[in-house]
Amino acid sequence: MGTNGNEEVTSLYSLSCRDRRFSKHIHDNVHGNIYLDPFFLQFVDTEQFQRLRELKQLGLTHMVYPGAVHSRFEHSLGVYWLAGEAVHTVQGHQGSEINIERNDIRTVKLAGLLHDVGHGPFSHLFEREFLPRVLNGSEWSHEDMSVKMIDYIVDAHHIEIDSAILNNVKEMVLASSANASQNTVNEKRFLYDIVANGQNGIDVDKFDYIVRDSRACGLGCNFQFQRLLETMRVMGDEICYRAKDYLTVHKLFATRADLHRTVYTHAKVKAIELMVVDALTLAHGELSISASIQEPAKFWKLDDSILRQIETSDKQELKKARDLVLRIRRRDLYQFCNEFAVPKDKQEHFKDITPQDIVCSQKNGDTPLNEEDISVSIVKIDLTRGRSNPLESIKFFQDYESDYKFPMRDERISHLLPAFCQDMIVRVYSKKPELVGAVSKAFENYQLKTYGMKAQVHDTPEKKKCRV
Repeated sequence: MGTNGNEEVTSLYSLSCRDRRFSKHIHDNVHGNIYLDPFFLQFVDTEQFQRLRELKQLGLTHMVYPGAVHSRFEHSLGVYWLAGEAVHTVQGHQGSEINIERNDIRTVKLAGLLHDVGHGPFSHLFEREFLPRVLNGSEWSHEDMSVKMIDYIVDAHHIEIDSAILNNVKEMVLASSANASQNTVNEKRFLYDIVANGQNGIDVDKFDYIVRDSRACGLGCNFQFQRLLETMRVMGDEICYRAKDYLTVHKLFATRADLHRTVYTHAKVKAIELMVVDALTLAHGELSISASIQEPAKFWKLDDSILRQIETSDKQELKKARDLVLRIRRRDLYQFCNEFAVPKDKQEHFKDITPQDIVCSQKNGDTPLNEEDISVSIVKIDLTRGRSNPLESIKFFQDYESDYKFPMRDERISHLLPAFCQDMIVRVYSKKPELVGAVSKAFENYQLKTYGMKAQVHDTPEKKKCRV
């Protein structure tokens, strides 16, 4: 976004035309003034929504980027606000043409507000790494829990809401998930692509977190969502963008990928995440952490404080988990040994590498290793559509006088744009500092055996190998 500390992102619509007499005013450090009227406050002023204050947006990233302590609470307010701005934009430009009604605006804004209300602790670590380990391949998702939590909030707090609005909100929350409704929306399909866009990945959820995360981590961000928000247009029941904004759209996906590489999957962030997953797994038998994942009435009580609960417990049953948490506090982390990028032609049929694969790559005379000594992290970074280019799913228009929409291809815009849309990186960690050399050597042997060469860019530093 590129604003400095004294600047605020101004609203895309004049506030003077809206009645603020009964609204609550919140000052957000990204979007400036955000207003919540009594209808939305019914949801915000509940213990289930306030729980989002206890969930850091970036999970454990703050242990590497100290400023990344922002929560899903403020992110949800930001998405709510941008969802409203988006629907007001198309209403202002095409009101009579697309027939946006008051309930449409309310539905989209509520979906933005509640889209993350079912999120688990530690960002996506909970559902992608911890649950599959303790529940044997669990496919639980925070989107599904958000839908259950929305129903629970409505029932528990006796909120009066039209059933059609409620159903549409839940479908919008699920729109980009694997469990998106298969029912064909007969009209105003474009409204379902504003908060969570399952069609091409451009949505206000990304608009908010890209800018918010960049700012919190102290990184620059030259992606300007306002340009896309101001000029979007509904054509044939889908949101389209001006052809001249093609590179801005590309910058959205490129900036997101950069954040994944430099922040979300930072080598030390992943080391800490691996340790937390191990600690939660060790504590699971005693704390039954996953027991509430299908019950909103219990799940809302689970948040990031679970780590503190393990750390401060005196129970002998939690000693191993507690010792791991203390290692994190004392910066005695799993040691990053090395990494390599999976070759492009090997990605399609790539089989996950396990600690067993590394151990089995040892040679006679090497320091003996056990699987428990090694952690492997497989990092996938893409432009939201795996190896496919999401821009190929986006429609553009020439100008506002034209009614013709069309796709555009990278090569017609610039030859500097990437020809491949996914990175797959294999990282190996030693759980014990004294075994870094042995693990690194076994990892190199694995690469030679699999690819006939060392795929890693450089050798593991000798200083790290000699650490005891």
